[in-house]
Amino acid sequence: MKKLDKLIIKTFLGPFVATFFVTLFVLVMQFLWKYVDDLVGKGLDTGVIIQLIAYTSATLVTLALPLAVLLSSIMTFGNLGESFELVALKSSGISLLRFIRPLLLVCSVIAFLAFLFANYVIPVANLQAKSLLYDITNSKPAFNIKAGVFYKDIPGYTIKVAQKDKDNQTIHQVMIFDHQSGGGDRIILAEKGQMVLTANKRFLYFILDNGWRYEERNNRGYTVPGDMIRLGFKKYSKAFDLSSFAFNRLNMDLFASNQQMLNVRQLDVAIDSLQKIENQYSKTVNSYVTVRYPFFKWKDSAWAASAPPLKAKEFEDIVPEKSLRTVLERAEQNVRETQSALEQPTQEFEDKHGVILMHKVEWQRKFTLAAACIVMFLIGAPLGSIIRKGGLGTPLVFAVIFFVIFNVFFMIGEKMARNGVMFTWSGMWLSNMVLLPIAGFLIVKAMNDSQLFNKEYYFRVIQQIKKFLQRFRKKEVLKEI
Repeated sequence: MKKLDKLIIKTFLGPFVATFFVTLFVLVMQFLWKYVDDLVGKGLDTGVIIQLIAYTSATLVTLALPLAVLLSSIMTFGNLGESFELVALKSSGISLLRFIRPLLLVCSVIAFLAFLFANYVIPVANLQAKSLLYDITNSKPAFNIKAGVFYKDIPGYTIKVAQKDKDNQTIHQVMIFDHQSGGGDRIILAEKGQMVLTANKRFLYFILDNGWRYEERNNRGYTVPGDMIRLGFKKYSKAFDLSSFAFNRLNMDLFASNQQMLNVRQLDVAIDSLQKIENQYSKTVNSYVTVRYPFFKWKDSAWAASAPPLKAKEFEDIVPEKSLRTVLERAEQNVRETQSALEQPTQEFEDKHGVILMHKVEWQRKFTLAAACIVMFLIGAPLGSIIRKGGLGTPLVFAVIFFVIFNVFFMIGEKMARNGVMFTWSGMWLSNMVLLPIAGFLIVKAMNDSQLFNKEYYFRVIQQIKKFLQRFRKKEVLKEI
């Protein structure tokens, strides 16, 4: 490796590491903003939130890498161009392709590592993140009784307090409706009380003062009323079980069969198995149709070849008039029975085919995002050498523009591949196929020292157009004279 290669690689690695972590941080913040309503108010431990962020960060690595490569390559070559180092390199006879070659090898290594990460790490991270997020979104909010509001999250109880003190424990004008008793509701009214939570947060005790208990007993139905019993108390303790509020983890094996949790080899096995099941539906439908509606061939092919052609007749002309109505009704009935019998296999076939498409899309995703690192570098390197602007401002603008283009075409291609509008390989590679010609165009412009983003160049072009229009107008005026 020559000194020039070492210089370019060192210049590239610093911005790449910085932009990668910044990009990953932005993507994680976008995820948290999306699920903030499901996370807030659940009383989650700090360890659970850290696990969710860590697993989510791992799943977003392959999406952050292309943007980091694009932005860092623009910054690297923009800094070299701004300091006239590119001019010095070109004047010494070194072409653009020569001094981007070491970084192309580095980006190829990054793409290979991205594929390995997507194939072996992301399925595990997806399994952990998706199962943990499912458990969080389906867990109940933390216990929180508000003044003047009926609280119904404790199973079997409805609670209302008129006022809560600032200590968040003393409550006034307490109403408790107990729906758990078999005969009827029990109602507890108290002037004030204390809320006490056990150390393990498993039980909540209401220690009530000066109140009444109302209970209906021997309730045998609507026709025969039961006995209404009222009991007064000075002190009364009521315990509530808060086990339903505890954060519980489901068995992760329930999510293990999802296509996002599988690597390439597992996806191949799953796709092969699903295609065999899909073929069974085709055979079932084919056998059903051929048995009910056989299409007989001419037994005597020689006679059929020598026979004179028959004149085409209408169906009503062939069937006798007295049997026509019966024949039409039977035909319509057979068609309805066949349609009804094939509706369920058709729906099951469509569902299985949709699952196969999702598996194929996930298979292609592991390669497309890795290849996007190379495509983004082929865009960023010549683009940075053309704009010749270092720092973070101008490179960030161009990086965001091209990443938005990449992301839009990537989502469109993925949706079309999932719906069967395009082949899975063409849909998932659509973004790379769109950006690759742009990369070639920028490389050609950079090799020819194009003034593609030079303001003075466009100003001169506009001035020439104005001069041409003025000359054209003078000629028109002279012709009129």
